[in-house]
Amino acid sequence: MDYSRLYLSWLSDGRLCEEARKELSAIADEKEKEYRFGGELAFGTAGMRGLIGYGMNMMNVYTVRRATQGLAEYLKTLPGRGYERGVVISYDTRKNSRLFAEAAAGVLAKNGVPVYLFDRVHPVPMLSYAVRRLNAAAGIMITASHNPKEYNGYKVYGADGAQMSPDATAKVVEYIEKITDYLSVTGDGQSTLIRSVPAEVDDDYIEELSRLTLSAEAVKACGKDLKLVYTPVHGSGYVPVTRILKKLGIRVTVVEEQTAEDPAFSTVAVPNPEFKETLALGIARANEINADVVFGTDPDSDRLGVAVKDGAGEFVALSGNQVGILLLEYILTRLKEERRLPSNAAVVKSFVSTGMAKAICDDFGVKLFETPVGFKFIGEKIKEWEESGEYEFVFGFEESCGYLRGVHARDKDAVVASMLFAEMVCYYTYKGKTVYGRLEEIYQKYGYVLDKNVSVQYGGLNAMKEMNAVVDALKTAEVTKFGPLQVLAVRDYSSDLRRTRDGKTEPLGIPKCNCVYYELEGGSFVCVRPSGTEPKLKFYYSIRAKNRDLANEQMSAAKADVNALLDRLKKKE
Repeated sequence: MDYSRLYLSWLSDGRLCEEARKELSAIADEKEKEYRFGGELAFGTAGMRGLIGYGMNMMNVYTVRRATQGLAEYLKTLPGRGYERGVVISYDTRKNSRLFAEAAAGVLAKNGVPVYLFDRVHPVPMLSYAVRRLNAAAGIMITASHNPKEYNGYKVYGADGAQMSPDATAKVVEYIEKITDYLSVTGDGQSTLIRSVPAEVDDDYIEELSRLTLSAEAVKACGKDLKLVYTPVHGSGYVPVTRILKKLGIRVTVVEEQTAEDPAFSTVAVPNPEFKETLALGIARANEINADVVFGTDPDSDRLGVAVKDGAGEFVALSGNQVGILLLEYILTRLKEERRLPSNAAVVKSFVSTGMAKAICDDFGVKLFETPVGFKFIGEKIKEWEESGEYEFVFGFEESCGYLRGVHARDKDAVVASMLFAEMVCYYTYKGKTVYGRLEEIYQKYGYVLDKNVSVQYGGLNAMKEMNAVVDALKTAEVTKFGPLQVLAVRDYSSDLRRTRDGKTEPLGIPKCNCVYYELEGGSFVCVRPSGTEPKLKFYYSIRAKNRDLANEQMSAAKADVNALLDRLKKKE
């Protein structure tokens, strides 16, 4: 692809808006031109995500319109004029999110597809809920989730409220790729086919969540006295999270400096609640009022970060795996205590999430399923079981701070997770315990597990190619152990194959992805995969050991061996 020719063709095109012309004209660096026009912003099973700016490899109104035209063409192939059911569009607080939402709405309307457009920012789970509630054919969410402020993105949802399936996405991509003239796609933003999402959808969503509570007695006794600090980190969670907590009677203190819809996320380095630094203002406020717990949600409010006091009274940020462990054990405990745990109950997690989940599920007699990374795969399981009745979904989670209880949504839901964690704090308070103390009890009962994630940043047009090359090299590398832990089997998810150390093979039976997973003795594992949303190569370590000190020791040794292996592979290139 001749990036220079494409750059000049955009710049000289009379259909290009003045803002784009000025931005592109100011580029002097050839590398920058090559990045913007040397490739196209990929549309995968998670939609599109990229840096905000003009060019074919960036997030702008032209790439958004082109993607939406492809979606419209696909929707028009649905049987029985299914496209007439319409598309729901939501957006978060990022730069240009409303602009991109309106651009998408205009293209759909011009194609005769009705649109339900939210009047203000709404989170991912409410978009997922609205698609089902309004019986729409699809949904669009404008967001880049927890990425830095320079990014925005475009996620597509199917009629079931889950992110669009790989098969449907492939068909949409076929239509998108036929559009070579990006500037040719226009919309009708004034069309009568564009209408607002009815206000009662919000009310119904909150009502759905309130039916999922598990400890009404404990909340009634302790909720009004609970000191909970919440920060929406300038995102879309502010209204729904505070609304559900207040509805339940749980006291909440909001970090006022972070309630503003600030696309620069000026009070944090990165709007990712997985990081303790992102919760810093919340923790500071919590220390002022002697609070019990701190919550933070990301811009599209599908991820929940939590900090609680440890045994010494200091706030510690829980990992996504730790929050998942606590919520899982709490949900199963309460369902069992209330004699409401279904005989065919099922839990779903991504295969990179903590190995502790299996021990907990086994103890409760609950079936655990694993999926590739991406909550859409958990959503697919929910749909499958609704149709077959084989299992009843009770909880799903990913280590990246994503959780779901209930079937009202088919994606991560930080609103329901906030509600559940808050009532869990009430429950343990009612029992004379702390959440941190309960986590320690869980470790004592099931064995200690140390979970860590390490990301290596890549850059440039070839980032994905370079990351996949590393993973591909690992598939054939001879590895017998990491640290003191023997490799029992290797899973190659790209070929749907599990190979034991004695050479036996068997299919994995889950959707394919480019990932290598090393099963280690004692239930530990090491996993390597490229991120699907950022130019990062991700390493997941889950070490099960008798105690915290031994786990840390084995973790350090495993990391050192992984780094040594990567160095050896690099020298072979």
